[in-house]
Amino acid sequence: MTTTEHFTFLLVPEFTHIAFSCAIEPLRIANLVSGADLYQWSLASENGETATCSNGTVTLVDHSYATIPACDRLFVLSGIHVQNHVDPALLNVLRKARTGKAKIGALCSAAYILAKAGMLDGKRAAIHWDFHDGFMEEFPEVSLESSVFVADETIVTASGGTATADLMLNLIATTHGNDLAIAVADQMVYNAVREGTAEQRVSLQSRHGMRNPHLVKAIQVMNENLETPISPATIASDIGISTRQLERIFGRYLNCSPKKYYVDLRLQKARNLLVQTDQSVTEIALASGFESPGHFSRVYRAKFGITPTAQQNTLS
Repeated sequence: MTTTEHFTFLLVPEFTHIAFSCAIEPLRIANLVSGADLYQWSLASENGETATCSNGTVTLVDHSYATIPACDRLFVLSGIHVQNHVDPALLNVLRKARTGKAKIGALCSAAYILAKAGMLDGKRAAIHWDFHDGFMEEFPEVSLESSVFVADETIVTASGGTATADLMLNLIATTHGNDLAIAVADQMVYNAVREGTAEQRVSLQSRHGMRNPHLVKAIQVMNENLETPISPATIASDIGISTRQLERIFGRYLNCSPKKYYVDLRLQKARNLLVQTDQSVTEIALASGFESPGHFSRVYRAKFGITPTAQQNTLS
């Protein structure tokens, strides 16, 4: 006799619709392909009536936070502006659920919510790459992965988008075997199913069509030294080429100097911190490798057309 596994999805305002679809459709298709009710699912939101996603679509739900049913898995699904939607009621629901039998998971940006609840301390977790900088600053006790999902922890996490489908296919395979998971993927016309260890972002080589290992190594060194920048000469020495060679490589492949590319990386980190955290401009300047808040503000405005302070105020 087949046991039906019950998944409940807690939909946080502005949740991501693509992750929502990629979570439920593999379960529906697994039932269809197998000819059995392997899965059932329920939806919950704060008001117990509807949930609105980031594209404006309104979804009817089955339960409120207060009436979430007993289930086998409880997934939290959020999206943009997740920091604005973390409240005591939501955190209490998750802490209470942790004491029950349901296995808990997070999709897209929802690892942020679980981290706020103190549920990811000492654990590995995945979150959408756009939240990485702010997450690492706020939750250093969580081992953040760049992979598409983490399924081998007590709390499973997926980075959103189609990575959610990868996680669901992994769960289907674990419970019901690879053959069913492959059949579900085929029905989805999804022939690039990824393991959890796959990287979220397209590699530098693929993005630029490059095959120059020196450039890849140089950018890796830059990314590892955003808070304490090092000179192009030091980078060149570290990867075994001359400064002039480094300049030529960046000019050829990226049409800019190593210095400009490095500053742009640091400014992008700064922007992520401004958008994702409550840190002060001074703290963000230092975390992004700028010794002076004044210099940081000038460079930031030249890049984005707005000062760091004004950037923060637009989100208030």
